[in-house]
Amino acid sequence: MKALFLDRDGTLIVDVPYLADPTRVQLLPGVREGFIRARGLGYRFFLFTNQSGVGRGYFTLDDALRCNARLVELLELGPDIFAGSCTAPEAPDQPSVYRKPSPRFILEMIAAHGLDPTQCVMVGDRESDVRAGLSAGTRAAGVCTGEYDEATWHRLAIPGVTVHVDFGAFAKTLA
Repeated sequence: MKALFLDRDGTLIVDVPYLADPTRVQLLPGVREGFIRARGLGYRFFLFTNQSGVGRGYFTLDDALRCNARLVELLELGPDIFAGSCTAPEAPDQPSVYRKPSPRFILEMIAAHGLDPTQCVMVGDRESDVRAGLSAGTRAAGVCTGEYDEATWHRLAIPGVTVHVDFGAFAKTLA
């Protein structure tokens, strides 16, 4: 079994700081097409997003979950497109259970769904995303549609991380 673990903000949707309003959720170009391609190749999808605004008291977990639901609506690929999701509510200064770069969610999903870590990829727009995947034993891919641009990714030069213009370009590399 193979899967993609996907960051939300800056990877699948436009990164709006402390997004709490579902009407502001906007898919990035190529995302829907990337999902269609990956699903056709047999990949399962898991949403994995840090939402420190919850821990900071800027918005509620329900607000974050409504934004996740809006993402699913905009994809127009059915309500069960994600086999699992994790919305980590911790702020950076709070004790962390699921906040990336913790690999805990990925490891739990690998065990629960019988996934082969070597056939899984964590995709995100920042170092904490790819570190979570690498720590879980998966492959990792960075996209240039959010926090980091191509120059930043290359400056970081994290071994084992491939860099792509966007999620759609990444999906075209899947087999």
